[in-house]
Amino acid sequence: MSTEKTILLHICCAPDASIPIPDLISEGWNVKGFFYGGNIHPYDEYIKRLEALNILINHTGIECEILPYNPNEWLEKISGFENEPEGGKRCEKCFMAQFEAGALFAEKLNCENFCTTLTISPHKNVELINDLGEKISQNHGLKWLNRIWRKNNGFLRSIRESKNLGLYRQNYCGCMFSRH
Repeated sequence: MSTEKTILLHICCAPDASIPIPDLISEGWNVKGFFYGGNIHPYDEYIKRLEALNILINHTGIECEILPYNPNEWLEKISGFENEPEGGKRCEKCFMAQFEAGALFAEKLNCENFCTTLTISPHKNVELINDLGEKISQNHGLKWLNRIWRKNNGFLRSIRESKNLGLYRQNYCGCMFSRH
């Protein structure tokens, strides 16, 4: 199969991926998933999200690379930004760490296209996410698929699909600093 219609989809969590995966497949993309996970705290939360991701992977039939859980590496990447407010520079550093890891994996797969599920959330800055994704993709010779998944009721659809599949749906972004 040609790598031209293959896309590496950065998956932040299963509920947020529940709409992008089938939508991309219906558009003719060969979707390969990528899950970073080192930003998720505590470990039992990571496990809940990983179990939900495995349910979604089994349901959709996609392949997904799941990086080993490494919160210390993530903490190094956001070092100095721990006291930033939610949605601030710490989040930007977090997105960059995840996209950089994803871009490196896309290169390993000889996959030319890259996208993220992060833009389904109504709580995220989609312009920042797509700008960072575009910049990191260009640095790695990849094409960024600029999508805002929350359009056309994407977020509400993800809530319904998560319930249909019995996916665990978290109430915070993931890191120890976003926990309320």
